[in-house]
Amino acid sequence: MQKIMVFQQNGSGKTKIHGINKFGEKQFDIETFDIDVPLPLVIDDTSPYLPETIKADIVLDYLKHRDLSDDLSCLCKKLDIPMIASGKKITMGNAVCPPVCCALSRQSRFGDYGKAFGTPEIEVIVEKDMIAQIKVLKGAPCGATWNAAKKIKNMPIERALTRFGLEVQFFCSADPASWDPLWGKSPVHLAADIHSAVLKAGLKKNKE
Repeated sequence: MQKIMVFQQNGSGKTKIHGINKFGEKQFDIETFDIDVPLPLVIDDTSPYLPETIKADIVLDYLKHRDLSDDLSCLCKKLDIPMIASGKKITMGNAVCPPVCCALSRQSRFGDYGKAFGTPEIEVIVEKDMIAQIKVLKGAPCGATWNAAKKIKNMPIERALTRFGLEVQFFCSADPASWDPLWGKSPVHLAADIHSAVLKAGLKKNKE
C-alpha cells in the first residue's frame, strides 16, 4: 500500500482525499498534515509550520501559501520524495506542477498513484450511436472523471461530446477564478478540455 502525505490548509485537499479514497481501490494509505492557523503574507522561516521530516512514498501539496510550498518542495527533494503540486509554479526543489490534477502525465516515480490518477484514460463502448459503457482506467483525484462518466452513460454520442466536459467542470474542485496566461484558460475549463479530448480519442479508438 502506497503511503501518501497530503499537506493542506483549512481542508484545501478535502475533495482530493475523498476522491483518492473512493476511486483508489484501497491502494493508498493517506496521512494529512494540516495547517489551520492564520499565516502572515510572507513567511521567512517556515520551520514552525512544516515538519522536520516526512515518512511517505509521495507528497501531495494543497497548501495555499507559496512560501510553505516552496520550502516543502525543498524538503521533499532533500528526502528524495516525489511531490505533486498541481496548479502551482514552484521552481525550488523537485515539485512536479501540472496546471491541473488531470494534466499529470504518467511517471514511474509516482508509483500506484501515477497509475490511478492524472491524465484521464478511458474505454468507451458504443451501441446504436449511444454511450453504452464508459470505463475509467485513470482519472482526476477529485473524482470528476468517474462522476462525469456516470452522467453520460446511455447518452447519444453527439450530446455526450459536449456534456462530458461540462459535467467535469461541475465536479472539478480547481479554483475557477484562477487564470493561467500560458493556457489562456481557468483550471476548470482546462480540465473540461482535457476530458473532452480524451472522450473524442476513446470514441475514435472504438471505431477502429
